[in-house]
Amino acid sequence: MTADLWGIPTEETGLDGPARPRDLDAEHIVVANVMQQPQLIDDLAADFDPADITDDRLRWVWHAVDEIRQTLTASEIRYEAVNTQLQAWRASGFLPIVPLTRDQLVDLYGRAQPGSTAWYAASITKKAAAARLVAHGYEAIARGRSAAFDPDEDVPAAQAQLDGVLGATDQADMAVVGDLLAGSLERSVTKPTTESRIPTGFIDLDLLLSGGWAPGQMVVVGARPAMGKTTFALNLARAAAVKHGIPTLFQSLEMSKEDLIDSIMCAEAQVALHHFKQGTIEPAGIARLPKAAALIQPAPLHINETGHLSIPLLRGQVRHLVRTAGLRLVIIDYLQLMYAPKAENRQQAVADMSRQLKLMAKEFGITIIVLAQLNRGPEQRTEKRPIVSDLRESGAIEQDADIVVLLHREDAYDRESPRAGEADLIVGKHRGGHPGDITVAFQGHYARFVDMAPEAS
Repeated sequence: MTADLWGIPTEETGLDGPARPRDLDAEHIVVANVMQQPQLIDDLAADFDPADITDDRLRWVWHAVDEIRQTLTASEIRYEAVNTQLQAWRASGFLPIVPLTRDQLVDLYGRAQPGSTAWYAASITKKAAAARLVAHGYEAIARGRSAAFDPDEDVPAAQAQLDGVLGATDQADMAVVGDLLAGSLERSVTKPTTESRIPTGFIDLDLLLSGGWAPGQMVVVGARPAMGKTTFALNLARAAAVKHGIPTLFQSLEMSKEDLIDSIMCAEAQVALHHFKQGTIEPAGIARLPKAAALIQPAPLHINETGHLSIPLLRGQVRHLVRTAGLRLVIIDYLQLMYAPKAENRQQAVADMSRQLKLMAKEFGITIIVLAQLNRGPEQRTEKRPIVSDLRESGAIEQDADIVVLLHREDAYDRESPRAGEADLIVGKHRGGHPGDITVAFQGHYARFVDMAPEAS
């Protein structure tokens, strides 16, 4: 075997753990094939990282071939040219190791196996992922055994490392614009469906958003206290899960599961919440409850009541539900109650969480709706109507959000307002679309918002 001839073990012995997984034979074959067919460097670019080659000497041969092919158009780059390049780098101090000798390069060149490059490159990539997993595992053990172990710092750090085991995939997402045109033309004549969009439950809002929430979006719903943020969020969850069967996760950091399901029942059955709580529902309402329960029962709505929600914990739940339930929508009530990572200040901590939520939505192809408190800006103005900059720690939140919806009710400030019972959904930011205002009805006694349109239930 190649490894025996070169005097290198197949696995690299670790000082603090087992040997590092590696496939040296595959590394030799891939580099030899690249010497004989330099264009393979371009062919492998999207799926293979030469940094995964564990033998430094072989990796420098790869780099030498890549350098030579810029000026040499030959169909193969033989060992003489590679040796010349390596010795030149060595003489100039650019090469930090002792490179392969000419005889070793001759031996390497003879080990090429044309037509097998992709298979062996995949083996190297697989071994590299295994090596990172082993390394992170032992680092996690060291963290856990340390007297300075801090679960709020070390656990998220370990989770972040595990998320990077498979390496970067940005190149795999790269595309030439011409390859994207067919999909663009098809979308231009295809009406959105619940397979591609998540209905909001409000006719005019769906129209404004081209059919509803889109995968990969982070949506921020902001309001002052007592405006009905949680009620509105439950409306969104009910529209997705109960009405359309879309798998949804509702993360509550404030209300209990019992209070949430009671609100959902009242909204669906049109039963006054205060009567529900007091057990004084009229007979007609009692008759509607079983029908509402039958609609709610099969809904793929997952409710998690927690007082301590961190980004790593959320990521784990999302990953599990995406795989097991086809999760498409996550609603978090609310951002300022989430456990913030350690940072220089609160603004930086919120900025980190906001960015991670956006990246999570994109990574898993889901929609994440996060509720957020507004500062006291609206209350200090004559015009109480909120604006996007009223979001607490608004800079990062506003920047990361694809859509910002501000919830406003005039009767929350003036009970005698002629607009009592109405609510404004102010779409203050809409990436990929235009902002706008939607007026809906607020039926607080039923714990719900509904369309102003007469056909709304």
